[in-house]
Amino acid sequence: MKNSKPSKVRLDKLLGSLGYCVRKEVSALLRDGVITHTLNLPLKSDTKVSHEEILYEGEPLDPPTGIVILMNKPLGLVCSHDEGEGRLVYDLLPARWRLRDPKISTIGRLDKETSGLLLLTDDGALLHRLTSPKHKVPKVYEATLDRPLKGNEGEIFTSGTLMLNGEKSPCLPAKLTIIDETHVTLEITEGRYHQVRRMFAAVGNHVTALHRSSFGELRLEGLKEGEYRLTML
Repeated sequence: MKNSKPSKVRLDKLLGSLGYCVRKEVSALLRDGVITHTLNLPLKSDTKVSHEEILYEGEPLDPPTGIVILMNKPLGLVCSHDEGEGRLVYDLLPARWRLRDPKISTIGRLDKETSGLLLLTDDGALLHRLTSPKHKVPKVYEATLDRPLKGNEGEIFTSGTLMLNGEKSPCLPAKLTIIDETHVTLEITEGRYHQVRRMFAAVGNHVTALHRSSFGELRLEGLKEGEYRLTML
């Protein structure tokens, strides 16, 4: 069986899809020596190349389509592409990543007042798989509560019978771990709108601070607030 060769595409299409420039800018960047071949071979805008052959300002290109980014999201940032909503999580990424095609999007959302582990990808199939309720990917949240626990919250959450206001089906069973009377962790396998906050509201409490510490097997592992790294799933 022959080894398959890396697929080749036009240089201008490759760089455009990675957000480095628009196609019409490639010729000028070639003249200025910004774009080069790893073997110093001559290049034109329409030269067919593989991803690994090209350097931009002497550095390898960003990963191709299929990247997954693990971010420690700070408070105050919005998981949206709409700049009218405020400062976006995408503002923390290199500017060219916002121009990639396919577009990088968050896998689910953390609201503006929630911090912690956020995943982003340009892989549409992966995004759908990880956000689909049927896959039941566990997510752990650390919550600070306004009032002390009553004592029956864990039983209610694990029962699979808790109804949220406006919902037609109960929440799937969730695991509550008590740290102290106003600090807990909650593991859920769904991603309903503001779910953790609404679950505590349904049992007569209010979440004053919320942080996601894990998503499936992924952890922040020393990432400082606002930092990110590429990861594998």
